[in-house]
Amino acid sequence: MSDAAIDTLTGIGPVTQSRLADAGLRTVGELRSMGSVEAYRRLKFMLPRQVSLNALYALEAALRGCHWLDLPQDVKVALQQQARIIDEAFRRGGVARCSL
Repeated sequence: MSDAAIDTLTGIGPVTQSRLADAGLRTVGELRSMGSVEAYRRLKFMLPRQVSLNALYALEAALRGCHWLDLPQDVKVALQQQARIIDEAFRRGGVARCSL
């Protein structure tokens, strides 16, 4: 696991770095271990109106070492599907912890 700060990744600016830190992610290794989709899920639930699909693209691209515009189309489609699932879960209010 890399102890390098997240801001060493291309495409991760100070706002995203701060948001990731608030979500408990401070190093490249932590982000890599969690993955872009789970990191996006955490950010989306923390800041639903401020976190968009572009954040998910940026996280994935940063982990791949490229610009988000250069992500392969099939990767973007897969990320879009994951974002829709996360958005739907947010609108439903998450999963009930127990049934009565």
